[in-house]
Amino acid sequence: MFAHFLDVLGALARPTPRRVLALLLGMVGAAGAAELTDTEMRWLKGAWPVIEFAEKSQIPLDIVVQPQPTPGQAPLALGFVDGRCKLMLSMRGNPEAEATLARLPTDLQGAALELMAAHELGHCRRYLDGAWMGLPAGFSAVEPQGLKPELRSAYLQMKATRREEGFGDLVGLAWTQQRHPEAYGRLHAWLLKERSQDLIPGSHHDTLAWVRQAADGRALAGTSVFASAITAWQAGLTTPE
Repeated sequence: MFAHFLDVLGALARPTPRRVLALLLGMVGAAGAAELTDTEMRWLKGAWPVIEFAEKSQIPLDIVVQPQPTPGQAPLALGFVDGRCKLMLSMRGNPEAEATLARLPTDLQGAALELMAAHELGHCRRYLDGAWMGLPAGFSAVEPQGLKPELRSAYLQMKATRREEGFGDLVGLAWTQQRHPEAYGRLHAWLLKERSQDLIPGSHHDTLAWVRQAADGRALAGTSVFASAITAWQAGLTTPE
């Protein structure tokens, strides 16, 4: 599903984000699926500070715009292919891309898009560190009780996904604390509301154990958004599920 857009990016030979943005802007008005929509441009421009940070930090990050309709998918997500992270925009035929923006006050949209992109960069860091879906030293997964053997794998996968989503949220909040401290309280409240909506406790996107303990942004202060998230994330791992 990446083929069309990755072929274009590949021609640039490990492009920098500025060259990618120039390419994206140049593609507006081009024929076929390569055209960027206004919604895609809004998300890309909002995420750009995070993309630039990835470049300066030498994090291998590419941008992927899915040209086909993607209803039901997350508008922004992360993939990992051949040692490189893929920031994926799935916004065509996907009403959630506009709905996410509509739920945000206009003056918070830019900072919120940065938070979401930083969340995905947290996933990227975990992939690159070889830690994806794993637990830090001294922690062990809680084994399910009374589950049929065929459901055990799915249960453990769900819990591992939940942990990774929690880490991503904390990286996003750490980014907000460093870059937009004046908006931290409002963005934390927005994220808490988003994570509480249609919540199934203990499921894949139940990150409330981590989000709630980061109500005070000073808990995530530090020079590295990744290192700042680690302590709070590990504390959340001890919360009963």
